[in-house]
Amino acid sequence: MVRTVSPRIARFVDRLPLGAGLHVLEVGCGPGVAARAVAARIGGGRVVAIDRSARAIALAMTGSAAEIATGRLSFRHVAVEDFVLTAEDRPFDIAFAIRVGALDGRYPDLGGRALMRLRAALRPGGLLFVDDAEPVPRDRIARDQ
Repeated sequence: MVRTVSPRIARFVDRLPLGAGLHVLEVGCGPGVAARAVAARIGGGRVVAIDRSARAIALAMTGSAAEIATGRLSFRHVAVEDFVLTAEDRPFDIAFAIRVGALDGRYPDLGGRALMRLRAALRPGGLLFVDDAEPVPRDRIARDQ
């Protein structure tokens, strides 16, 4: 199966500071295109991709069987404002979102809850990237000291 990545997603993924061994969270993964592209770039790392749509998660899992089999990629059906780490998770080094209303300002009532959940899911110093913007300022995601 030939998989194509749109130029927009490819540019976004290219700008992420990816490296071997990173633990990455994609918020709003849709059919999993960006998650697969990231999984291919992090060596022994791991990507967890979430989406509020059960249909999107089903499509992502169907299209990502090879990556899931390696253990480098997993999917969860959950909205970002309800996301919590599981017992198997360790805090994420990077989280990213492409066109996610709770993080790009389209649904500001969800934004605060989403950032609170991401703050808890990121390691100290972890970075959040939203669309083509610069990383979210650390003071918006920094843990209470």
